[in-house]
Amino acid sequence: MNINIKSNSEWYHGSNLKIDVLRVGSTITQWKELAEAFSHKPTLLSYEENGKITHNGKETGYLYKIDEKITVGEDVEQHPKTTMDANAEFLTKRPLKLQLISIHTIGDKHNEQL
Repeated sequence: MNINIKSNSEWYHGSNLKIDVLRVGSTITQWKELAEAFSHKPTLLSYEENGKITHNGKETGYLYKIDEKITVGEDVEQHPKTTMDANAEFLTKRPLKLQLISIHTIGDKHNEQL
């Protein structure tokens, strides 16, 4: 799958925890649905060439937007041990402020948008 990074696009982080600041070494992505899927803490996750994501996560997930400007190479780097396509996930090189944008529960059609 071809994933293009856009310098002015949003970056996301998914977690099963309520947090305000993301630690160094955490994963972020510009693929919003991937961050949402990871927020459910799956032990297995896969995606198809068309972008459809499948996972076995069961926890309530918190989807965050990174609340500051990100520069690839300076603030984040490609995950060196990822099994995903290039540009799918990056590791943070410094703490980053977060903004909670939604809460997702498994099977809930009415996820809470903040």
